[in-house]
Amino acid sequence: MTISYTWLLDYLPEALPVAELSAILTSIGLEVEAVEKVESIKGSLEGLVIGEVLTCAKHPNADKLSVTTVNIGTGEALQIVCGAPNVAEGQRVIVAPVGAYVHPTEGEAFLIKKAKIRGENSEGMICAEDEIGLGKSHAGIMILPTDAPIGMPAKDYFKIPEAGYAIHIGLTPNRSDAMSHIGVARDVCAYLTHHHGSKHHVKLPQVSLPAKIDKQIDIRVNIDAADACPRYMGIGIAGVQIGPSPEWLQERLKTIGLRSINNVVDITNFVLHEYGQPLHAFDADKIKGKQINVRFLNEGTAFKALDEKEYKLRPNDMMICDAEGPVAMAGVFGGLDSGVSDNTTNIFLESAYFTPLFVRSTSLHHGLRTDAATHFEKGVDINNVYNALERAAQMICEIAGGSIASEVVDVYPKKLEPVRIDVSYAYIRKLCGKDYSIGAMQEILTALGFIIESEDAEGMVVLVPSNKTDVLQAADIAEEILRIDGLDNVAIPDRLNISLTRPMPNDRHEREKTAQQLCDMGFHEMVTNSIVNSKYYPGREDLVRMLNSLSSELDIMRPEMLESGLEVIAYNCNRKNQDLRLFEFGKTYTQAAGKYVETPQLALWISGNVQAAGWNTKATAADLFYLKGIVQNLCTMSGVKGSQTSYDDGGTVTWKWKNEVLATAMQVPGKRLKEFEVKQDVFFAAINWNVWMKALGANKTKYSEVPKFPAVNRDLAIILDKNVTYQQVQQVTEQLKLEGLKGYDLFDVFESEKLGAGKKSYALSYTFQLQDRTLTDAETDQLMQQLMVAYKSKLQAQIRE
Repeated sequence: MTISYTWLLDYLPEALPVAELSAILTSIGLEVEAVEKVESIKGSLEGLVIGEVLTCAKHPNADKLSVTTVNIGTGEALQIVCGAPNVAEGQRVIVAPVGAYVHPTEGEAFLIKKAKIRGENSEGMICAEDEIGLGKSHAGIMILPTDAPIGMPAKDYFKIPEAGYAIHIGLTPNRSDAMSHIGVARDVCAYLTHHHGSKHHVKLPQVSLPAKIDKQIDIRVNIDAADACPRYMGIGIAGVQIGPSPEWLQERLKTIGLRSINNVVDITNFVLHEYGQPLHAFDADKIKGKQINVRFLNEGTAFKALDEKEYKLRPNDMMICDAEGPVAMAGVFGGLDSGVSDNTTNIFLESAYFTPLFVRSTSLHHGLRTDAATHFEKGVDINNVYNALERAAQMICEIAGGSIASEVVDVYPKKLEPVRIDVSYAYIRKLCGKDYSIGAMQEILTALGFIIESEDAEGMVVLVPSNKTDVLQAADIAEEILRIDGLDNVAIPDRLNISLTRPMPNDRHEREKTAQQLCDMGFHEMVTNSIVNSKYYPGREDLVRMLNSLSSELDIMRPEMLESGLEVIAYNCNRKNQDLRLFEFGKTYTQAAGKYVETPQLALWISGNVQAAGWNTKATAADLFYLKGIVQNLCTMSGVKGSQTSYDDGGTVTWKWKNEVLATAMQVPGKRLKEFEVKQDVFFAAINWNVWMKALGANKTKYSEVPKFPAVNRDLAIILDKNVTYQQVQQVTEQLKLEGLKGYDLFDVFESEKLGAGKKSYALSYTFQLQDRTLTDAETDQLMQQLMVAYKSKLQAQIRE
């Protein structure tokens, strides 16, 4: 947001240097990002003077140049070589002497130096209008009236105003109360009141409506959408003369980056940035039926806006209508057929409060990001609607020659009740970290417009001013006090009390560590859009739909990560990049019974070959077991323990930790791949990151030195019924809790009629090792015997000899 320094001073009780004011603004939470010098003309004609051409003769060495002498009032004439065809003796001209900077209309400024041109000395430059920013013509030098005072600074002759400053503030979205010069002045005055020890009040403009004339502009107002438009005001003004704005008004707008359009539009823009209240002027003679209706229209209704484009409306687009149809998008954009033109003489001036949700929805959907929409969607002051209307009406009467031609129309069906907040003094002190006195707290709040409704020794009940749309709870009250007092004024205590607790795993650290592990395994990280197309999920009832979708193809928050990755895989495969290992940290979104669920996930996709063909090796294609191994490796490297693995009939692998689904892995069905035009197998795994972090938090890491004694390896083959899973073998093995069993693995699965009907063989490898000694053969045999007994009794296994 841009604030004019000079303009802001109009509302402050005392002038502050721009540097001091910038420091105050930053201190109270209105961070100043830059202070820019603003000039009506580049360079403001500094250093240029009025001169008189005393003599003018042809240059002896150049046909198109002249050698002149010029009196600039210093007592000694300057010799200047000039190339303009219209230079002549006796003329009053603008001179840039040596040492002056010249700022052309286009291009960079340059310094005038003493020079020798074709053998003749030149001690300055006689200026054309485009050379000093006064115009675009380069046909010749500027010739002034003969009574132009010799030696007068050109800045004074042309009455160039002093350069101003534009203060660029990095305004946070919640601070709608500071989106105006008066709003900023209110905060500055609160700061001065608190820090300077005397009350400072905003100097509001003196406003009063002129007397109403007999001629009536009778516009009736009806609100059919009270939730979307709680208040609508208007006034008729007759006899308006549309024309250019006075210079002071144009300069004010130019300082904050706005272009002057005409006096009426400029006044509405001026009041917008003065009070923070958007206004709109209608041509009263173009309002059909002399009525204004605030309502919603049917889907597909056509509306032609000021930009001459036709927009198809939605049922939730709030519109301003006359008796025949829409004349404006409420709070967003005016209509082509009802706007003010050069021929307008009677206007109906609108000032209203539109609910932020409806304005933002319409603005984003139709791509109309106007100043009015920006203010309305952040929330304006409903009690400021009349003040802005009165101010603009007075200015239109004074500047555009209008006369008040109606009573003020004010449709306000249900008065907005102020927010009440009960807050204790102890809570404010604790949250701010400073022992504020009760008087200091109340002084700051009162200076900001809060009303202390009641108080006792423990706290107070505060009425929030209607301009503070972001103050809703006790913590916000504390923030307002701390902001005006200044964060820098909170002392750092000499002693800090810290409670040492067992640290939980750091989410960011774990993400970075896991991402690095995946990269080490050949994966590439990607980031995809969490807004996807609902066509991927037909019939689902738990989708989170966008209220303001950017396009018809991006209309829901993704309920699963799979489809985002399939789009990326399709894109790469179409460009012959088919061997893919991808991962993404993202979130999925679902809803049920009005409650929304946001779940962070780590998703993995593999497709194509995981090992390229070599001169002595064949290419190895990705499969579900490879992906399962990746997930298992992540569990091992990260320290996730105690998970159970299972398989369902559809081929999906599921890891559970304490009955919560930790991860799943599957081969993507061919039907799903066909939807994305992917013609190769894809394998997908999703890790629930919340459960993953809980599993890490429950893990107790133990450290032991590297064993000094050798490990012993033994193999065992067992015959089992086909319906016995490897997971059951794992459970039986781990239930034994054998000391010295460091690990085991399945290295072969064999099925044959020779084993018997419905039988299969698992071949397992075991590693035994102790920290304090080498296992003897007898001890190892005893451990293997315990395993065999357990398999026989619990799994009805046969030991293959």
